[in-house]
Amino acid sequence: MGDRPIGHDENSLPSLHSTMLQDVLGSSASTHLLHSYKRSFNGFVAMLTEDEKQRVSRMDGVISVFPNGEKKLHTTRSWDFMGFPQQVNRTTVESDIIVGVFDSGIWPESQSFSDTGYGPPPRKWKGACATSSNFTCNKSPRDIHGHGTHTASTAAGGLVDMASVMGFALGTARGGVPSARIAVYKVCWTMSVRCRDADILSAFDDAIADGVDIISLSLGGLGTDKDYFNDVIAIGSFHAMRKGILTSASAGNDGRLGLATVSNVEPWSICVAASSMDRKFSTKVKLGNNMVYEGVSINTFDLKNRMYPLVYAGAVPNTAANFTGSQSRFCNVNNSMDPDLVRGKIVLCDNGASNNGQVAFLAGAIGIIMRDDGDRDVARAYPLPAVYLGVEAGKGVAAYLGVVDEDDITTVNYNFTTNPVATIFRSNVLKDTLAPFMAAFSSRGPNTISPDILKTNTRNAMRKKLSQPDVTAPGIDILAAWSQLNTMSQVNGDTRRVPYNFSPGTSMSCPHVTAIAAYIKSFHPSWSPAAIKSALMTTAFPLSETTSPDAEFGYGAGHIDPIKSLNPGLVYDANVTDYIKFLCGQGYNTTMLELFTGDNSQCTEATSAPVWNLNLPSFALHTEPLQFFSQNFSRTLTNVGPTASTYKANIVAPVGIKVGVEPSVLSFNSTGDKNSFVLKIEGAIGRTSVSASLVWDDGVHKYRAGEAGEALPVREVKVVEEKVLDLSVPVCTRTVSNIEPWSICVDASSMDRNFSTKVKLGNNMVYEGVSINTLDLKNRMYPLVYAGAVPNTAANITGSQSSRTLPSANSNHPAAKYLELQALPLPPPPPNPQSNPPCLPPPPLLAMIE
Repeated sequence: MGDRPIGHDENSLPSLHSTMLQDVLGSSASTHLLHSYKRSFNGFVAMLTEDEKQRVSRMDGVISVFPNGEKKLHTTRSWDFMGFPQQVNRTTVESDIIVGVFDSGIWPESQSFSDTGYGPPPRKWKGACATSSNFTCNKSPRDIHGHGTHTASTAAGGLVDMASVMGFALGTARGGVPSARIAVYKVCWTMSVRCRDADILSAFDDAIADGVDIISLSLGGLGTDKDYFNDVIAIGSFHAMRKGILTSASAGNDGRLGLATVSNVEPWSICVAASSMDRKFSTKVKLGNNMVYEGVSINTFDLKNRMYPLVYAGAVPNTAANFTGSQSRFCNVNNSMDPDLVRGKIVLCDNGASNNGQVAFLAGAIGIIMRDDGDRDVARAYPLPAVYLGVEAGKGVAAYLGVVDEDDITTVNYNFTTNPVATIFRSNVLKDTLAPFMAAFSSRGPNTISPDILKTNTRNAMRKKLSQPDVTAPGIDILAAWSQLNTMSQVNGDTRRVPYNFSPGTSMSCPHVTAIAAYIKSFHPSWSPAAIKSALMTTAFPLSETTSPDAEFGYGAGHIDPIKSLNPGLVYDANVTDYIKFLCGQGYNTTMLELFTGDNSQCTEATSAPVWNLNLPSFALHTEPLQFFSQNFSRTLTNVGPTASTYKANIVAPVGIKVGVEPSVLSFNSTGDKNSFVLKIEGAIGRTSVSASLVWDDGVHKYRAGEAGEALPVREVKVVEEKVLDLSVPVCTRTVSNIEPWSICVDASSMDRNFSTKVKLGNNMVYEGVSINTLDLKNRMYPLVYAGAVPNTAANITGSQSSRTLPSANSNHPAAKYLELQALPLPPPPPNPQSNPPCLPPPPLLAMIE
């Protein structure tokens, strides 16, 4: 995907591509050529067999051949929450800024996209605009889903007073740069919002040539098994960067899967995570015993306090369709519940995290109560009255129904409460005083591509990572414009069509950062993409470690600060040459690089630079546990602040880590002045990650180079952060309680005393375990039986239940062998795709689509 070859223009490139295919396909080449990328870079889409693909990949001038894969799509209160009011200072240049949005299209009739008061497009615009009359064709940019409309209006939607979602969040809906222009490129064509790689590349090709200033891309995919030359977003955003266009991309929504799930990790883009704002939704349910439980949802329905019959989904399976209660209890398989037993009732389901209410809705339920141990930081709309409860509240409702949970096994006592009833109240809007904190769904770092292994002449290779995402912004329950072709809950049969809707995801946080990047560019039109990215990162502030324990892996440099980002003081700038050196340092050769860049770039020892020296406002290092390391990072700062200024380095480092800076004083004589420094870090760590900080202080201001992989001191401080990453340590899920910041939360560790207890069998074998056993059997031998062989059948207990004291009922266990037992399978726990085990092994270095 290099630049257009010398001597070829938009008209001649398709012929060149056809000729290349003829060498492989013969006379049928023209029918196999589907699309030529010809406006901004050189490439094509063709239908090929695996053998033909291999033959094309071996042709001179071909960088890579890869399948046309898919990406998945990853907004009134959020701007005020970020300290970016409607009356903020703006320039007249803002109306000439063009924001390119790659998404599912747009609903042009939305008030957010009214062009009243706008003049013609700026002269730099080279694209063609589709009018409303053309929006009826089969390949129109009309949004049938709502996602694209939502993201576009979040970034640059106009001011719309009295906007709400059926009365909720009433206020003025607005984008971050409401005067800017929007250029929408539809790359996602199905209701399931799958986005083909070929369409994404085509959008980059057009948008770059059309003259957009910023690209907003709220989608991503499985990019961890690719290098940059095989990742369409990395390819397209690289060519955009060459033309001075910054790409703002979502980090992904797979945070529940653990670390190393982030997507869109190319360093020339800015990768955006999602966090909360100070508005949340609460919904209550009241039972016939007058107990009230609180959960989350966006429930616009009003049952007017009327009580309805309450049933447990596991007790109403559709036996005519061969479903059992163990299947119907989760309410996530169509037709699994008996409509005759569900119709007109409220249903308790053992699944909330992956339940959109559709199954209960289609079965005729009047309402749904969901319960599990999933995260409830996001409130969702459902096609019927609904509430999502946590474990304890869910147990309360279950107990009222006679549903018993023991050892992850749910059983039903059919002696139900006489005529159990319940009602679900309309939701309330509350203030969340803990905000901002990281969304559980937001994908975590570190970067899984850059790089893989640093190949050196030394015996041991050091694995090195870029720590991402870069920043975070509001992405939970964001209100923005919506398509009238989709329902409020996105469930068929829901009759509610709303002009504005709530939506969560890094897809929603991304356009917030897009807008502020556009805002910066309206004041500083000559700034490079790297300078804008640096301004956003160096002015970001960290989130509380109490509520966001994944720290830099979750929020990167921190939460963006729109006002401060306009005047960052110092920036870490980078240009095409810097990124080429970086790519050479990743192992790409000159031939590949020339084809990729379309120029005479060379990969030599002199032009190759390790990732540690890429001039990013972040530092990251992966080490082996408890192994000594020493690493230098070279950086250059550009003064964009006061004409004359001097900064002194102040360092804070944890025990066991030594951080030094040379020189420790930097003086700038004029705007645009540059100064370089080397940061050296050495030591050894045994934890998952540690952080150190470097603060450049001029006596008045403390300028921070924000980092994706940092623990920043305070909001007003600009810090260069050093992150040491140790991914060999198991990653554990959050289980901490009592996290209120006004208390001190105490964990527990061991001391140098433990207890050991031994058991001796009749075959004289002795095994050692742990307990505090004060009873003395005086070496007397007693009969030994297996619990699974002596169940209390009179109480309807089976051996699979009575045997659970035997470790895993494992036939490899010594005691099991002595008793000559076979392994008895334990009942499986209820499936919950959103939950993690208490402690996970080191995560695989790959990111899931989200």
